[in-house]
Amino acid sequence: MNLFTEIHGLVHEALTAMQAEGALPGGLDTGNVTVEPPRDPAHGDMATNAAMVLAKPAGLKPRDIAADLAARLGADPRIAAAEVAGPGFLNLRLAPAAWHGLVRAVLQRGADFGRSARGQGRRVNVEFVSANPTGPMHVGHTRGAVFGDALASLMEFAGFDVTREYYINDGGAQVDVLARSAYERYREAHGRAPEIAEGLYPGDYLIEVGEALRAEFGDAFLDRPESEWLEPVRDFATDRMMTRIRADLAALGVEMDVYFSEKSLYGTGRIESAVETLREQDLIYRGVLEPPKGKTPEDWEPREQTLFRSTAHGDDVDRPLMKSDGGWTYFAPDIAYHHDKIERGFDLLIDVFGADHGGYVKRMKAAVSALSGGRVPLEVKLMQLVRLYKSGEPMKMSKRAGTFVTLRDVVDEVGADVTRFVMLTRRNDAPLDFDFDKVLEQSKDNPVFYVQYAHARICSVLRKAREAGFEVDDAALAEADLSHLGHDSEIALIRRLAEWPRSVETAAITGEPHRVAFYLHDLASELHTHWNRGNDDPSLRFLQEDAPEASTAKIALARAVAVAISAGLGILGVAPVEEMR
Repeated sequence: MNLFTEIHGLVHEALTAMQAEGALPGGLDTGNVTVEPPRDPAHGDMATNAAMVLAKPAGLKPRDIAADLAARLGADPRIAAAEVAGPGFLNLRLAPAAWHGLVRAVLQRGADFGRSARGQGRRVNVEFVSANPTGPMHVGHTRGAVFGDALASLMEFAGFDVTREYYINDGGAQVDVLARSAYERYREAHGRAPEIAEGLYPGDYLIEVGEALRAEFGDAFLDRPESEWLEPVRDFATDRMMTRIRADLAALGVEMDVYFSEKSLYGTGRIESAVETLREQDLIYRGVLEPPKGKTPEDWEPREQTLFRSTAHGDDVDRPLMKSDGGWTYFAPDIAYHHDKIERGFDLLIDVFGADHGGYVKRMKAAVSALSGGRVPLEVKLMQLVRLYKSGEPMKMSKRAGTFVTLRDVVDEVGADVTRFVMLTRRNDAPLDFDFDKVLEQSKDNPVFYVQYAHARICSVLRKAREAGFEVDDAALAEADLSHLGHDSEIALIRRLAEWPRSVETAAITGEPHRVAFYLHDLASELHTHWNRGNDDPSLRFLQEDAPEASTAKIALARAVAVAISAGLGILGVAPVEEMR
């Protein structure tokens, strides 16, 4: 049940009737008519801009339209009052029965309250993490993993058919560097001194890979030329690192549906097929790019190259696909990979990239536009940096990783639930400060604790109610006489509950799961405020002595709030707690 959608439909019905009766001209475009919470709650429960939007095309005064609309809406039993304000805004106050019906709907729908069919089953591919399999995942990957997984869950909740996908970058030069680095640890496992030359990966995490290589191959590769061991060592080390990455993701509560290997694109004709698709559109040509201004990108050469005419699809400059030596640029397999996604029938592609990939966005969008004939949109979400603090100081790097704080460092320190929630307390395109001391603090300043405490408080109410002999299952509570809920504090709590379905749709449309975290904080704040008022006004407490019907209604309200909190935490991948320790 989406109460805002219901009232929006009521407004449209009234506008249709006004057109049919000649009070408004026929054929008006009502697509921009909205029903939203007013900026000031004192003005009402909902507000519509219908009169302001339609006045000019209708050739009428906004207040005249608003007055007519107010009279029609006021006849509906869900509307207690419809008041014209200012130049023609219409503020609506809902009848108590409308709020009571919402609480009942929450209890009836349970975990599905707030779900929508907005996505209409459209197939969406969310590619995220996609860390190079050359080392442990760092804290930046952690944020991308949490964001991508929460975004996928959010879109599923809004009715999309979502595939979570990881692109394994196992086809480039970096995996050769991994192989050479692992080989030195293999030599070390045989008692030799490793030679970690500049450019190799120095982290201690490769020691166990070297030992595993020794266990698998014995001394077969010792003192042998690179041509004999590079490929098997590369494949072995890549597999070991991906096993570790999968385990790290599992520790964070992230499970991928698909792991796609870049290496599978080479030697199979798939890159050539994607390029040929572009060539058929006259988007491939031989040419020389102008020298770039400022920093020279790695794919620029002052000579003739095979180029993709990406400027035809919104890019700033055309992009090289083949180097002068005949090898593919790093962009070519990425084009082939996205071509594969398109051929798999996805209606929308979402890529979650690190902030350092900002310059890559336009060329990738151009490629997807060209490959799909503009049918499949590509959205790119850039993840800004995470700044870690401990004891008031920037957190030191992980000795084991060599150069960075790992995903496991964070999860082992504070747990997966705290990590996930905190990573979603800021927009993805804004830097995030992660203070290890504050995220474990039990105070209202800690958003994780604040939301979890609200859920735990409600669970304590339900336990006490059950001990007192009340039926507290959802079906029984849904039959309660909710007319006992009438205090402004109770209505304020229900009003916040009503915003949950709307918040889900907005967050899914914008691709911003942090909105769910914000909503949960607001709902928890409303619950805590109501709870504290009950300390001064006993009539607001959830359990009322000698008033079983009133108690049942108030318990129903508490349980409805818990349903919404649990659903929101589920989208974020965080488990609701029943007791605070």
